[in-house]
Amino acid sequence: MDNMLEMYLYETNTLLEQLDELLIEAEKNKDFTTNDVNEIFRSMHTIKGSSAMMEFSTLMEIAHHIEDLFFYIRENGLDSMDESHKNELFNLMFQSTDALRSEVEKIENDEPLSTNIDSIITNINSFLEKISASEGSSSESNSAKEEKTADSTQPADEQKIAVINQELAGVPKSDLPYFIRINFEQGSGMEHLRAFMIVTALKDSDLQFEFYPNDVETNSESSEVIVENGFYIGLSSNKDVESALHVIKEQNSVETYEVIENASLKQDKPETPAPAQNSTSSESSSDSGSASASPAQKSSSAPAAAHNNTGNNTPVKQSLISVNLSKLDSLVAIVGEIVITESMVTSSPDLQNLKLDNFMKSARQLRKLTDDLQDIAMSLRMVPVAGTFQKMNRIVRDMKKKLNKDVRLTIIGENTEVDKTIVDSIGDPIMHIVRNSMDHGIEETAEQRIAAGKDPQGEIILSATHTGSEVIISISDDGQGMDPDKILAKAERNGILTKPAYEYSQKEILALLMLPGFSTNEEVTEFSGRGVGMDVVKKNVESVGGTITITSELGKGSCTTLKIPLTMAIADGMEVSVGNSMFTIPIANIRQSFKTKQEDVILDASGNEIIKCLDDFYPIIRVHELYNIETDVTNIEDGILIWVEAADKSYCLFVDDLLGEQQVVVKPLPPFLSNFNIKTSGISGCTILGDGNISLILDIRTLYAAFYNQY
Repeated sequence: MDNMLEMYLYETNTLLEQLDELLIEAEKNKDFTTNDVNEIFRSMHTIKGSSAMMEFSTLMEIAHHIEDLFFYIRENGLDSMDESHKNELFNLMFQSTDALRSEVEKIENDEPLSTNIDSIITNINSFLEKISASEGSSSESNSAKEEKTADSTQPADEQKIAVINQELAGVPKSDLPYFIRINFEQGSGMEHLRAFMIVTALKDSDLQFEFYPNDVETNSESSEVIVENGFYIGLSSNKDVESALHVIKEQNSVETYEVIENASLKQDKPETPAPAQNSTSSESSSDSGSASASPAQKSSSAPAAAHNNTGNNTPVKQSLISVNLSKLDSLVAIVGEIVITESMVTSSPDLQNLKLDNFMKSARQLRKLTDDLQDIAMSLRMVPVAGTFQKMNRIVRDMKKKLNKDVRLTIIGENTEVDKTIVDSIGDPIMHIVRNSMDHGIEETAEQRIAAGKDPQGEIILSATHTGSEVIISISDDGQGMDPDKILAKAERNGILTKPAYEYSQKEILALLMLPGFSTNEEVTEFSGRGVGMDVVKKNVESVGGTITITSELGKGSCTTLKIPLTMAIADGMEVSVGNSMFTIPIANIRQSFKTKQEDVILDASGNEIIKCLDDFYPIIRVHELYNIETDVTNIEDGILIWVEAADKSYCLFVDDLLGEQQVVVKPLPPFLSNFNIKTSGISGCTILGDGNISLILDIRTLYAAFYNQY
């Protein structure tokens, strides 16, 4: 059941995301297309069926009523609704999908489903009554038409069903020429709902067919009939048979399927012999006297004979599978170990000064294969940011309605790929920034924008681009921008300034926005002003190794930029030595490395060493002093300076020597080390080098704070 639940949640969430995108696009166009209506109908039909199979009655009920609504719309055409009806339908659909998503979240969190969904059901039914009443007298004919269409896939009358369920163990009596008999895996359970899932899938393929028993959706006792006789799909042409088989092959729990020709139709044709004493297959041998089980059903001249060779056809599973993220984590960890082990073998001291041409040739080939394996393993975890970006459409849409602002969201680079873990982590920060832009970035009225010489419609641009080992995500708006004086005054009132106000640059002033409890919004609204905001955003971004910066121009707009590593599992690093210890500095944080002279180093007012780089002064942090490491390299001229940068911190590290660039597999620190606050000491993890030594990975952002807190 765990695997079934995972698949259910994955498929349902995917359908709801696709539905949100469809609804937002349709609302932009101010109308549904015929394809939109069909797509919504099919999505709800699928959610209804799968929810029924999983016995999630709340989800099934909501989806069932939406399906009924769109069945009516599909049968009566979009012209049956006026403009006000369509606007109301958009709002109703967003409410309904929110209700479905809320119930899915409860399932994910192992919480009980809602017991009262009367309000949403009432809203759907009321809307259906409203649009059907607007049709006047034609509503009765529409209702009759709906009933007729709904019954078009059912047997002609109840008497036929009784005959099928009670008298026959073989093929149903029908005027359709072909049947597909399906047997489910023994002991799979809930056969009636599994049959209903097949019916749903076939309907999604727009096939016309009958199925027996016909009450699988509502009658659990039909499971016994299916176990005993099989589940039958009746079809009118060989082409439909081919299409149906493609669908059936992809279904779970199907053990065998068999295509059978209808013998009762053949009996009316004198040129086709139909001796009733023979049976078609082992499944129908118990009813060999029945006219419905004759060799005519398996005539070699039948178009479907190619599928009728045995009763043991094994369905072909889909080539696309979903994999638990923890399994991918394990795969990446193992690949990392292989990379380390390969490096240890080729760098073994035992091989030094030996001429081993064949070994080195094999080692180079092994290195190529491990690099390829590493790339493939990492690519499995990479997903486009499109899913996260598209969700912002819904945020903008809802806030447009509530704030009465005309704003468009422009998305750029949504196909940019990032590690799955990182994508999940940046969803909330991006949502918060977009909310900020909507709430107090964009001007309150179109008149204000026009007076400022801007387009009456505001714009928020959400973009993603690759830059080597990073993805840069920016959220910009063309609103009123931020007032540095107002921010500085608020920070001064709150007592969070660490130096005189006049010494703050604009970059430093905007960085104040990301301090805990800071908010420039004087009024608490539904969307902002509670003092819990950008500090949490900054924390979430930094938790995945990213950085966040804010730029703004008063009257022109603001831009928030997130720099996110492609993956946190493998990183390019520069190995450095300090005494007998080795450290890894992420290449992404390094701006420059250089030698210097003693006279170039000066002291600031507090006695700390600083050095001038590109017309600006930066502090020097001696790593051996920070971590109390014994070393002979204490003279500034004997070692080397590495100019590093992270977020708004830029400084120089003094180390003994550079050992070279290396791609490293990032290993988390053991949990017991957290008792020593090692995370706040400037160390983010460790890696194992090719010679087996351990190298600590420096966290450039927290190392700066650790140094100045120490002194």
